[in-house]
Amino acid sequence: MLLLFTDITPECNLSMLQRFAKNFIADVNMGILVIDREERLIELSDVACRLLGVKRKNVINKSIKEAFPELPHDQLLLHRALLDGVIVRNQVTSWTTNNRRYELLMDSNLLRDEYGRVIAAYVVFKDITNLRSLDEQIQRNDRLAMIGQIAAGTAHEIRNPLTSIKGFLQVLKYGLIEKGLTKEKEYTDIMLKEINRINDLVSEFLLLSKPRDAKYEEVKISSVIGELLPFIQNEALLHKVEVRYENVEGLPPVIADHELLKQVFLNVCKNGIEAMADGGELTIRERLFEAENKVVVDVHDTGPGIPHYVIDKIFDPFFTTKENGTGLGLPVCQRIIHDIGGNIRVSSKGFGTTFSVFIPYHTKSFRSYG
Repeated sequence: MLLLFTDITPECNLSMLQRFAKNFIADVNMGILVIDREERLIELSDVACRLLGVKRKNVINKSIKEAFPELPHDQLLLHRALLDGVIVRNQVTSWTTNNRRYELLMDSNLLRDEYGRVIAAYVVFKDITNLRSLDEQIQRNDRLAMIGQIAAGTAHEIRNPLTSIKGFLQVLKYGLIEKGLTKEKEYTDIMLKEINRINDLVSEFLLLSKPRDAKYEEVKISSVIGELLPFIQNEALLHKVEVRYENVEGLPPVIADHELLKQVFLNVCKNGIEAMADGGELTIRERLFEAENKVVVDVHDTGPGIPHYVIDKIFDPFFTTKENGTGLGLPVCQRIIHDIGGNIRVSSKGFGTTFSVFIPYHTKSFRSYG
């Protein structure tokens, strides 16, 4: 047996490394960006194009400002400081593309020539949106479970005295009316209103701990929204908001509780309407997301948007920016959607907010309805 060994020259090594780098950038499931000393984008991977919402041919060899004209100054994904030697390790940053917010885990480093001079900088990032959302949801579920346990243990102790107080106040109210004491009667009305508010709060606590017995069945999203539309439009009129509904024929049904879905969509739509204090437009849009086998309902408002330092807290229990809010509406909605295998995503870029409710469907149902 004769073995022949071919001498591999440095030129051959370089060629192989170049081919490897080219294949690596094309195949790896990570975003890769390379910028030169003039801050021009000289290379980017397909994953980077998808996550950043750009086409390679439109941005290659262009400056960062030309490639991303709306890039915020505090956006760490691409920054002049990277070329000045700022090394980033395991930096989490966010990026919004087509109203979808991505959480990215980023690393960066420098490329130097044989003399040690910086010739370029590269950024490598991975989409960790689902992982981070899962971690946040686990933390929220732990908090919700704790709140639920407290609520379940104290609900009766709270409601029993409230029922007695409410009953005696109503008797007192009728006595005041008979005696013509109008001013005192108004005081009882205020107290009764506050007691009802406490009862509603206790009910929301109980829903967090153990939602009512859900009746899961095939549900058409369009029928749920169709039933809610008159209520949403009436609420919108009070706030001088116009409602647009874009439904899609032939969407597959989802497996969910009809009434609980109504609660979710009504809550999300009311939040959008109330966010537009000076009027605006609320758009409810249905669509199919076949990549994840989900039906999606987008609720977009033209309000001022949600500040970036608030957006990560809106699903936390008791967090609210409303004067009379309880901070339990969105956590309850998220709990309902997660229980049927879906999720709620939110994106806001300073000129409106979009809540996207993703609900899974069965492929068999899609074949029969498609």
